Formats: sequence, structure tokens, C-alpha cells
Amino acid sequence: MSSKIISGKDIAREIRDELNEQVAELREEGLVPGLATVLVGDDAASRLYVGMKGRAAAEAGIHSRQVTLPASTSEEDLLALIDELNNDPEIHGILVQLPLPPQIDDAKVLLAINPDKDVDGFHPVNVGRLATGDPDVLAPCTPRGVIEMLVRSGVDPSGKHAVIVGRSNIVGKPMALLLLRKAPGGNATVTVAHSRTGDLGAITRTADIVIAAVGWPNTITKDMVKPGVTVIDVGTNRVDDPTRPRGYRVVGDVDFEGVSEVASAITPVPGGVGPMTIAMLLANTVEAAIRLRKAAG
Repeated sequence: MSSKIISGKDIAREIRDELNEQVAELREEGLVPGLATVLVGDDAASRLYVGMKGRAAAEAGIHSRQVTLPASTSEEDLLALIDELNNDPEIHGILVQLPLPPQIDDAKVLLAINPDKDVDGFHPVNVGRLATGDPDVLAPCTPRGVIEMLVRSGVDPSGKHAVIVGRSNIVGKPMALLLLRKAPGGNATVTVAHSRTGDLGAITRTADIVIAAVGWPNTITKDMVKPGVTVIDVGTNRVDDPTRPRGYRVVGDVDFEGVSEVASAITPVPGGVGPMTIAMLLANTVEAAIRLRKAAG
């Protein structure tokens, strides 16, 4: 069997084209969606991610404000900045890049963000809304991106068995909630497996859809899936490769070469879920702007 490649890069471009048109219309109406990204410290990977998000926002016509603070920033000062952003009418989405320095409590920071501006979907209020099936909640970007990939590639989860490998608050748990809810891209029967699951292959072989988000390279192999399965690989892992200029290559949580021999559809790494996360961040920002305008009357 030759797998269909689900290109997150192509689907993300399609979504961003749609957002470009929507933002242009909103700007004509006098509404400019605004996104603030906050980076504390000088972690190279975090700096790269924040820069990518800011550039993507600007390309979409979204007002982008990046705030970079030193690693020595106090929790009090960061909370004061968030309060300022919460009250800034030009900012509709707030994203604080994690992880934060050890002197700052991540949970306090996430709790301080106005839930209506929480475009990451990590505020406890939004987690609760997602758990209760609220159709208007701003869902976490990566899981929301996976749902879009499935729907736009013609894979309807309704009535199917989806196995999620990974139980993180960022991907695994919200992914399960999105697949369970009564909405397009939902209505699946969901099993959540993880690093402590016994005989993982016995569970993944029962799946119509496998979503791998465990953070270990090549965890899902050919013998662990059934023919015709759809596989979404959320993993991004560096493995040593002396043949590459940087000395490493990026792989997912799935053995792509082996699994693609039996899967009906599969996402690549890179070029799969990654681009979708940024596209969904932009979508959440635009939705937040529209809802905040409506709430303000």
C-alpha cells in the first residue's frame, strides 16, 4: 500500500490564504486583529519559534507585538506586563512562550492571561470549556491543527477508533477532548495511551487513526498499526546524523518509512503538523478579535 501524504505545509497555506482574506475584510471594517508574543530569556529554540509566529502574523495582516524580556525578569514584572496586555484594546491574543525561567511560576502566568485572549488555549477556564464541549472555545493550536488536517484531507473521525499516544496537557489530553466532542472532526471513540502503557502495539493495532505525540523518535513502527490506518505524527525529535551539515536530522514519533507501507494516509516530519500549529494560532487570534469586538458591543 502506498500512503497518501497529508501535507500540513499545504493545508496550512490554504488556511492562511483564507485568513488573509478574512483579515483584509476585518481591517476594512476597522478591526485589526492583534497578537502579542512574550519571550522571557534568550533560549535559541524559543526565540526561533516566537520569531516565526510574529512573522506569520505580520504576513496575515495581523498587528504583531513581540516583547522580549531578560531571563532575570521577576514573576511580578511579567504579571504586570500581562495585565497591561489584557487591558490593551489593540491586543486580542496573548501568547507567553514556555518554558519560563525557574523564578517564574508557569501556572500563575497562564492563569493571569485573560481567557478571551488566551490564543494558546491553556488557561484553566478554556481547558474546562473544552472538556465540557463548548463549541466556541479557543482550542490549543496543535490539536486543533490535527483536526483541521483530518477534516480537510477527507478523514472523518466520526465513528472511528482514534488512539492518541501521549497524555500531555499541550497535545494529548486536548486532542482527546476535540476528537470526542459532538462537532465536525469529532464523534470518535478515543483511547489515550502513553509511556507507561503495557503492550502499546496491541492497542495501536486496533486504531483507525493513530496520533503520535509521545516525544520519542520512531516509537510507532510498521508492526504496530493495521493496514489502512491514518497516522498523524506530532513528534519533532533530533537524532544524530553525521551526514547532515548540522550533525542531526529531525524525525517524528513514527517510523515514517515503515509505517507508510501500510497506512492509507500519513503526515511527514517536517512539513506535517508543525506548520498547522502556527496557522491555528493565527486563526485563534482572528476569532478572539471578532469575539472581543462583539462583546464590547
